[in-house]
Amino acid sequence: MKKEWKIIFYEDEKGCPVKDFINELNEKKQKKIIALIKYLNKIGIELKRPYCDTLKDGIHELRFDNTRTLYFFCFENYIILTHSFVKKTQKIPEKEMKKALEYKENFLKKHCKENIEKLKLWEQVISPSQIT
Repeated sequence: MKKEWKIIFYEDEKGCPVKDFINELNEKKQKKIIALIKYLNKIGIELKRPYCDTLKDGIHELRFDNTRTLYFFCFENYIILTHSFVKKTQKIPEKEMKKALEYKENFLKKHCKENIEKLKLWEQVISPSQIT
């Protein structure tokens, strides 16, 4: 039986980094990143290069053009998108890795398998006009 993946955007008291990033993009790039998120939602851990890559310490990157969205897997079928950025160097900047690891740690401290289902899935956070 195929696993059903659920994607959640990381949020804290400052906001939702992935949503904020998407909202800053032009419409064409918004459609690209949302299509890629949909594909990740469908394929999950089986998604491979060139669409994604494994980094370190359980952090992965979703890739299109020079845009990266970092994420991690947790609680069997959840994918947590931590934040997005425009990559300007060959390697992922260390500050972006540190941010993803910090967000992962914060998320896992706050949420457990029993309460994660109360969080909004990504489709509930993004404007419906952006998803279509």
